[in-house]
Amino acid sequence: MHSNSYIITFVVIMTTVVAALLALLYTGLKETHDRNEAIYNKKEILTSIDPTADKMKDEEIEQIFNEKVQQFVLNASGEPVEGIMAEKVDMAKERKKDAADRKYPLYIYEDEGKTYYIVSARGSGLWDEIWGAIALEEDFKTIAGVAFGHKAETPGLGAEIKDSKDWKASFKGKMIYDETRDKYLTVRKGGAKDLTIEVDAISGSTITGDGVTNMIKAGMTPYFTYFSTLKGEKTGQLIETN
Repeated sequence: MHSNSYIITFVVIMTTVVAALLALLYTGLKETHDRNEAIYNKKEILTSIDPTADKMKDEEIEQIFNEKVQQFVLNASGEPVEGIMAEKVDMAKERKKDAADRKYPLYIYEDEGKTYYIVSARGSGLWDEIWGAIALEEDFKTIAGVAFGHKAETPGLGAEIKDSKDWKASFKGKMIYDETRDKYLTVRKGGAKDLTIEVDAISGSTITGDGVTNMIKAGMTPYFTYFSTLKGEKTGQLIETN
């Protein structure tokens, strides 16, 4: 039988070797991982305009971003921040900061004479975080398309915010806010009543739907403050809800 000291020495050596190997793997694969994550995020952003973007090759995504997408970063006051690309802003980390310290990515997509403004939102679903890219028309309030994601929503229920093409398509043409700017886009349980600013909730996923409503309202003020400078007029502010 081996002595206790032998066993302890063996365990320490094996632990050190395994830790070293894992560190080498992490270092060696980090560049590939970061690139794949960047491509995934870009696909998600473009999907808000073109639902087929998630089927595009990586090279196509990069080409579109290089040729048709401008990137900006805004601070909590809606002012452009220099020295950082929108794709480098981690919304999960930003959400953990104080509201006054957050940064907001903005993508301006131009194609065939049309311009779209793609904003990012992040909030809470039933089980964990949800997020979305919302593309706006040139009037800054009409939705051109959306793409949503989630961390742990229930398959067939809350997860449909990402998986259901029909549900995401129901946002197209809706308004972020009504003409009086007193009401904002709402995912309504029981069916939309005001067809200009409401969409039907997904059956059985009320909390996730409410999360989508809240996240679209939350943190949008910086975008609309910035848009007001582009329009040269005041646009109304959305309410920070989380």
